[in-house]
Amino acid sequence: MSLLSVSGPLKKMHTKLDDAGRAHYELELGDTRVALSELLNHQVTLVASGEIFCVLCSRKTNKSFSQGHCYPCFTRSASCDICMVSPEKCHFEQGTCRDPEWALSFCFNEHVVYLANSSDPKVGITRATQIPTRWIDQGASWALPIFRVATRQLAGLVETELKPHISDKTRWQAMLKGAPEEVDLTALAAELTPTVMPYINTLNDKYGENSVRLVADATPPEPVKIISYPVAQYPSKIKSLNLDKQPILSGRLTGIKGQYLMFGDQVFNVRKFSGYQVQLDISE
Repeated sequence: MSLLSVSGPLKKMHTKLDDAGRAHYELELGDTRVALSELLNHQVTLVASGEIFCVLCSRKTNKSFSQGHCYPCFTRSASCDICMVSPEKCHFEQGTCRDPEWALSFCFNEHVVYLANSSDPKVGITRATQIPTRWIDQGASWALPIFRVATRQLAGLVETELKPHISDKTRWQAMLKGAPEEVDLTALAAELTPTVMPYINTLNDKYGENSVRLVADATPPEPVKIISYPVAQYPSKIKSLNLDKQPILSGRLTGIKGQYLMFGDQVFNVRKFSGYQVQLDISE
């Protein structure tokens, strides 16, 4: 029995966290959002039409770049510049920013440097307004802010200083196989922060007092965020599904974590195929 049929270009799933720490997901296709978290164990079919539309300008494109962009937007948009991946390489002060007005609203606001545990403990950064969305997108089971900073570039500089001591990567396959081994992030933060405090003091001297603030000094301190995901069954091995190679995907939805849909041992990265025009059908 068919419960739902809708079509449109895919976009990354919208997420929210309830008071009990449970992640909830909505799949966006065009103007429609489908609450997927309540549809575990239902039959889900995605059929790609072969058309791709840029997530920025909606132009039809033969190939997707950087998770759903046409080539002109990929090469011209500030949101696709190198500093989005490596914020410490911000070149705004050199006058070469692709879109200074966009940068002022996106990059020049409070960011957070955090610890998270998705597959192993890692360091990451995000805009303060993207907490806990960023953590859910990464499939983190535990997360803890450690620094609050004035700009994206400062967040990147602090993260780069921490990288010799802790990874900034998530092992996505391990993340999808279940919750990682629990690590005391508060204790880890207390161990890591003294190693970078001389550099933090240098940044505050250069960019202004409190440009980088230690979250542990806040009253009360921020607690570790614990996140659970709508998963009925974790995969024992991982096989990635690809709309370019397999335009029809169909299976029983066994879980959602990060930006992945799970169909038994097969997983589909929604964000990777942003902009792909698909037909979604859900049945019992």
